Amino acid sequence: MFRYLRYAFLALLAIVLITLALANRQMVSLHLLPEGLAEIAGTPNTAELPLFLVIFGAIVAGLLIGFVWEWLREHRVRAEAARARREAQALKREVEKLKGRKREKPEDEILALLDDGATAR
Repeated sequence: MFRYLRYAFLALLAIVLITLALANRQMVSLHLLPEGLAEIAGTPNTAELPLFLVIFGAIVAGLLIGFVWEWLREHRVRAEAARARREAQALKREVEKLKGRKREKPEDEILALLDDGATAR
């Protein structure tokens, strides 16, 4: 059911975007730099693009900026999770090592009897 809802949403989104693109096909001048700065830099200042490309480019740029911003904001959380994973692995190895020592029989009979007495309590 959710698959069909997802397909319906994507189809609706595609229809809206295609309609927006068809309605905004006229060419617009996009100034890349302010006039004074473009004269100093000596680079071409304008680009002729269809308006829908400018709109879609702005949407994509906004999404990319948001993703990067969120990734940088969550860096602290990811670093803490990695540290906790490393600590848990180290503790797990230590527990396994301690369990392995407990299973080994001491070579000395007196130590074996003391070990058995300690585990009985």
